[in-house]
Amino acid sequence: MVEMKYFLFSASCLFALWLSACTTSPNSSSPEMASAPVAAPVVKDSVTGTVAYRERIALPQEAVVHLQLLDVSRQDVAATIIDSVTVSSNGKQVPLSFVLTYDPARIQENSTYAVQARITANGTLLFRNDVSYPVITRGNPKQVQMMLRQAQ
Repeated sequence: MVEMKYFLFSASCLFALWLSACTTSPNSSSPEMASAPVAAPVVKDSVTGTVAYRERIALPQEAVVHLQLLDVSRQDVAATIIDSVTVSSNGKQVPLSFVLTYDPARIQENSTYAVQARITANGTLLFRNDVSYPVITRGNPKQVQMMLRQAQ
Protein backbone atom coordinates (compact mmCIF):
# COMPACT_ATOMS: atom_id res chain seq x y z
CA MET A 1 0.00 0.00 0.00
CA VAL A 2 2.85 2.39 0.89
CA GLU A 3 4.57 1.48 -2.36
CA MET A 4 1.39 2.24 -4.28
CA LYS A 5 1.08 5.70 -2.64
CA TYR A 6 4.77 6.35 -3.36
CA PHE A 7 4.26 5.28 -6.97
CA LEU A 8 1.16 7.51 -7.41
CA PHE A 9 2.93 10.47 -5.80
CA SER A 10 6.00 9.97 -8.00
CA ALA A 11 3.85 9.57 -11.09
CA SER A 12 1.87 12.76 -10.34
CA CYS A 13 5.11 14.69 -9.75
CA LEU A 14 6.55 13.45 -13.05
CA PHE A 15 3.31 14.32 -14.85
CA ALA A 16 3.36 17.87 -13.38
CA LEU A 17 7.01 18.27 -14.38
CA TRP A 18 6.27 17.03 -17.89
CA LEU A 19 3.23 19.33 -18.17
CA SER A 20 5.22 22.38 -17.08
CA ALA A 21 7.91 21.55 -19.64
CA CYS A 22 5.28 21.55 -22.38
CA THR A 23 4.10 25.07 -21.61
CA THR A 24 6.01 28.19 -22.54
CA SER A 25 6.31 31.42 -20.69
CA PRO A 26 7.64 34.77 -21.89
CA ASN A 27 11.39 34.93 -21.58
CA SER A 28 12.54 38.33 -20.40
CA SER A 29 15.93 37.79 -22.03
CA SER A 30 14.46 37.34 -25.52
CA PRO A 31 14.84 40.37 -27.83
CA GLU A 32 11.10 40.51 -28.50
CA MET A 33 10.31 40.95 -24.81
CA ALA A 34 13.20 43.32 -24.07
CA SER A 35 11.39 46.32 -25.57
CA ALA A 36 9.39 48.76 -23.45
CA PRO A 37 5.84 47.77 -22.52
CA VAL A 38 3.27 48.65 -25.13
CA ALA A 39 0.95 51.43 -23.99
CA ALA A 40 -2.73 51.24 -24.77
CA PRO A 41 -3.62 53.44 -27.76
CA VAL A 42 -5.20 56.77 -26.90
CA VAL A 43 -8.75 56.98 -28.16
CA LYS A 44 -9.51 60.30 -29.79
CA ASP A 45 -12.79 62.07 -30.27
CA SER A 46 -13.35 65.47 -31.85
CA VAL A 47 -15.27 68.70 -31.89
CA THR A 48 -15.97 69.88 -35.43
CA GLY A 49 -17.54 72.96 -36.88
CA THR A 50 -17.27 76.07 -38.98
CA VAL A 51 -16.18 79.65 -38.40
CA ALA A 52 -17.97 82.52 -40.15
CA TYR A 53 -18.90 86.20 -39.71
CA ARG A 54 -21.74 88.41 -40.98
CA GLU A 55 -19.73 91.32 -42.39
CA ARG A 56 -19.36 91.41 -46.16
CA ILE A 57 -15.57 91.63 -46.00
CA ALA A 58 -13.24 89.25 -47.81
CA LEU A 59 -10.50 87.68 -45.74
CA PRO A 60 -6.99 88.65 -46.80
CA GLN A 61 -4.86 85.92 -48.38
CA GLU A 62 -2.69 85.70 -45.23
CA ALA A 63 -5.61 85.37 -42.76
CA VAL A 64 -5.25 82.68 -40.09
CA VAL A 65 -7.95 81.16 -37.86
CA HIS A 66 -6.81 80.25 -34.33
CA LEU A 67 -9.10 77.79 -32.52
CA GLN A 68 -8.93 76.36 -29.00
CA LEU A 69 -10.90 73.72 -27.12
CA LEU A 70 -10.91 74.91 -23.51
CA ASP A 71 -11.88 73.59 -20.09
CA VAL A 72 -13.70 76.65 -18.69
CA SER A 73 -15.03 74.96 -15.54
CA ARG A 74 -13.14 77.01 -12.98
CA GLN A 75 -13.94 80.67 -12.49
CA ASP A 76 -11.18 83.18 -11.74
CA VAL A 77 -8.61 80.81 -13.26
CA ALA A 78 -7.24 80.78 -16.79
CA ALA A 79 -8.94 78.15 -18.94
CA THR A 80 -7.05 74.92 -19.58
CA ILE A 81 -6.31 74.31 -23.26
CA ILE A 82 -7.39 70.82 -24.31
CA ASP A 83 -6.45 71.25 -27.98
CA SER A 84 -5.60 74.09 -30.32
CA VAL A 85 -5.32 74.31 -34.06
CA THR A 86 -4.36 77.04 -36.53
CA VAL A 87 -6.00 77.02 -39.95
CA SER A 88 -4.59 79.11 -42.79
CA SER A 89 -7.29 80.51 -45.04
CA ASN A 90 -5.06 80.38 -48.14
CA GLY A 91 -7.46 82.76 -49.88
CA LYS A 92 -10.57 80.77 -48.94
CA GLN A 93 -13.52 82.63 -47.50
CA VAL A 94 -15.87 81.83 -44.63
CA PRO A 95 -17.32 79.50 -43.56
CA LEU A 96 -14.03 77.73 -42.75
CA SER A 97 -14.13 74.22 -41.27
CA PHE A 98 -12.14 72.98 -38.27
CA VAL A 99 -11.52 69.86 -36.17
CA LEU A 100 -10.31 69.90 -32.55
CA THR A 101 -9.40 66.53 -31.01
CA TYR A 102 -9.45 65.35 -27.42
CA ASP A 103 -9.08 62.19 -25.33
CA PRO A 104 -12.57 61.22 -24.02
CA ALA A 105 -10.99 59.54 -20.98
CA ARG A 106 -9.78 62.95 -19.81
CA ILE A 107 -13.20 64.61 -20.11
CA GLN A 108 -15.12 65.01 -16.86
CA GLU A 109 -18.91 65.02 -17.21
CA ASN A 110 -19.33 67.69 -14.52
CA SER A 111 -16.88 70.06 -16.24
CA THR A 112 -17.65 72.72 -18.85
CA TYR A 113 -15.84 72.89 -22.20
CA ALA A 114 -16.00 75.58 -24.88
CA VAL A 115 -14.50 76.49 -28.25
CA GLN A 116 -12.83 79.85 -28.80
CA ALA A 117 -11.91 81.31 -32.20
CA ARG A 118 -10.19 84.36 -33.60
CA ILE A 119 -9.05 85.39 -37.05
CA THR A 120 -5.85 87.36 -37.51
CA ALA A 121 -3.87 88.69 -40.46
CA ASN A 122 -0.27 89.84 -40.14
CA GLY A 123 -0.61 89.87 -36.34
CA THR A 124 -3.74 92.07 -36.38
CA LEU A 125 -6.94 90.73 -34.80
CA LEU A 126 -9.77 90.88 -37.35
CA PHE A 127 -12.56 88.76 -35.83
CA ARG A 128 -13.24 86.94 -32.53
CA ASN A 129 -16.09 85.17 -30.81
CA ASP A 130 -17.92 87.33 -28.27
CA VAL A 131 -20.27 84.60 -27.02
CA SER A 132 -19.50 81.23 -25.50
CA TYR A 133 -19.73 78.09 -27.60
CA PRO A 134 -20.09 75.25 -25.06
CA VAL A 135 -19.39 71.71 -26.30
CA ILE A 136 -19.13 68.03 -25.28
CA THR A 137 -20.70 67.86 -21.79
CA ARG A 138 -23.94 68.96 -20.12
CA GLY A 139 -26.00 68.12 -23.21
CA ASN A 140 -23.91 70.33 -25.50
CA PRO A 141 -23.04 69.20 -29.04
CA LYS A 142 -19.71 68.14 -30.52
CA GLN A 143 -20.37 70.26 -33.60
CA VAL A 144 -20.66 74.06 -33.64
CA GLN A 145 -21.20 76.79 -36.21
CA MET A 146 -19.37 79.78 -34.77
CA MET A 147 -20.37 83.32 -35.71
CA LEU A 148 -17.51 85.74 -35.03
CA ARG A 149 -17.65 89.52 -34.50
CA GLN A 150 -15.37 92.06 -36.08
CA ALA A 151 -12.68 93.34 -33.72
CA GLN A 152 -12.92 97.02 -32.85
